[in-house]
Amino acid sequence: MNSTGNIRALAPLALFLGVYLAGSLIVGDFYKIPITVAALAASICAVAMSRKPLVERIDDYSRGATEPNIMLMIWIFVLAGAFAASTKQMGAVDATVALTLRVVPEEFLPAGLFIAACFTSISIGTSVGTIVALVPIASAIAQQTGCDTAWIVAIVVGGAFFGDNLSFISDTTIAATRTQGCSMRDKFRTNLLIVAPAAIITLAIYIFSQSHSFVYDGGSEVSSVTVIPYLLVLVTAIMGVNVLVVLTLGIVSAGVTGLIAGTMNPVEWTVAMGSGMASMGELIIITMMAGGMLEMIRIGGGIDYIISRLTSRIRSRRGAEAAIASLAVFADICTANNTVAIISVGAISRDIAGRFGIPPRRAASLLDTFSCFVQGIIPYGAQLLMAAGLSAVSPVQIIPYLYYPFIMGCCAVLAILLQRPRCRE
Repeated sequence: MNSTGNIRALAPLALFLGVYLAGSLIVGDFYKIPITVAALAASICAVAMSRKPLVERIDDYSRGATEPNIMLMIWIFVLAGAFAASTKQMGAVDATVALTLRVVPEEFLPAGLFIAACFTSISIGTSVGTIVALVPIASAIAQQTGCDTAWIVAIVVGGAFFGDNLSFISDTTIAATRTQGCSMRDKFRTNLLIVAPAAIITLAIYIFSQSHSFVYDGGSEVSSVTVIPYLLVLVTAIMGVNVLVVLTLGIVSAGVTGLIAGTMNPVEWTVAMGSGMASMGELIIITMMAGGMLEMIRIGGGIDYIISRLTSRIRSRRGAEAAIASLAVFADICTANNTVAIISVGAISRDIAGRFGIPPRRAASLLDTFSCFVQGIIPYGAQLLMAAGLSAVSPVQIIPYLYYPFIMGCCAVLAILLQRPRCRE
């Protein structure tokens, strides 16, 4: 394969975005065009474009669809569905919502939810885990207060990416620092100076904006003991326990607590788990199809093409930083996984940084920030798919309300243009 790559290999991605986004805009309804159909069309295109024998094409596609990171996401989806349905059946969601609305003043509820998402994500180091824990609560708050579900879910998603970008135990932080050869502490300090203004601006929007009203009548009294499953999930996640173990403990605790409290019986528990897992079917299909499609794009030279085009005309440090940022952006668009995106372009980014005198900590910060920015706004990323699945809204409906990721992206662009903050080797 030519080292400069092949632009034709990007055709499946263009088809996917065209069918789903353009089609939905044309009909004026993002529910009319199923995202699974767009993924199927793109997958067929990706397999058809390969020049290998059909059996080998299918093997390549299947290998991408069942790649370890893809399978891990699928197991998280399955357990998250069972956990969400179990906690809803036994009353944990209602209890948590009632407690939240009782403690936090209505005018500060959006800001409080954003802060909670930021704290949780920076503690556990995963945006997916934060979304799993908080989106069901946010969705229930929307239903009980009358505000837009997509808007309030977007608050959690935005806060989730704050920690995903900064946490010392985040996969993206680990990948960025290792590929660029800097310490996590140095990367954190540089990264914080880039994204802190975005977090402050977003928080101010949630504090002072009155565009979404809350109408809450206080609700009915619920047993506070039913909050235990959520507390257990948050505590074990903050302790650094594996997300699969966290969700399993959550499912078990939801069932045991519900049985003890008398809010559900064993049959209702098993039915709830089954329906919760089944509700994740579409997410699983999309995730596997996207993984297979993106693997075919990689094999066909689509990512190599992007890299060669972005690095061919670098003339200055500002241009070099823009190239590093663009590499992260396009790699994430093509892989729908910010950690994989960083790993994919980490070596070439380090080479660019070395040639133009960019400190490793700044290169790592740019890689992490731009990959998180894109991951936070693509409708086929695991985070938005998970949030949409748990809240029963379209991922594209959430995107316009993702204030933090968009503001974070703007701050990162300004950091390149203004060459701030300055940092030494």
